[in-house]
Amino acid sequence: MDAEQNAIPQTNPFELFAAWFAEAQDTEPNDSNAMALATANADGAPSVRMVLLKGYGQDLGDSGGFVFYTNAQSRKGEEIIANPQAALLFHWKSLRRQVRIEGPLSEVSSAMADDYFNSRPRISQLGSAASDQSRPLDDRTTYLARVDELSRHYEGEDIPRPPHWTGFLLTPRAIEFWIDRPNRLHERRRFTRTVRGGWESTLLYP
Repeated sequence: MDAEQNAIPQTNPFELFAAWFAEAQDTEPNDSNAMALATANADGAPSVRMVLLKGYGQDLGDSGGFVFYTNAQSRKGEEIIANPQAALLFHWKSLRRQVRIEGPLSEVSSAMADDYFNSRPRISQLGSAASDQSRPLDDRTTYLARVDELSRHYEGEDIPRPPHWTGFLLTPRAIEFWIDRPNRLHERRRFTRTVRGGWESTLLYP
């Protein structure tokens, strides 16, 4: 079999992610930054949902990482506090590629959370402030009424970030890149963090 073009290189995984993510931003029809976030409670029971990547890079934290924001009183927030480790999955169907990321979670600084909250559209800020995320809701009109009430309350003023609305940084211990190949002869390369903070990688059977 001839050597395949565009094979997954043995390189810095953050740089490879940046290159793939840039391509996805050009080709994905919606939310190229969407990722599945898998967490587990203190008993190890898992749950997964889609969230949006809001920052990444080697300069985040001590070892680089991937950032998302959420309500810390939501189900995922409570699971993160009880069991601060998670897995992320990007699936870019337009590129026929996936990236899996695993590692511990830590809360971002208040200043960082403030900066991102203040950058959001005002209606999104109101929606976050009005939501008791993951809690039972008797009727959708109740939630919308709370949004309207807060909008009137803060008319002409900045909306303060709720103290329970924050961000989390996943510091990767492993990053795996996957390419869909013909006849299901897929290609996988897994990068793992070394004890000295560098990276080593190996190909995996598909």
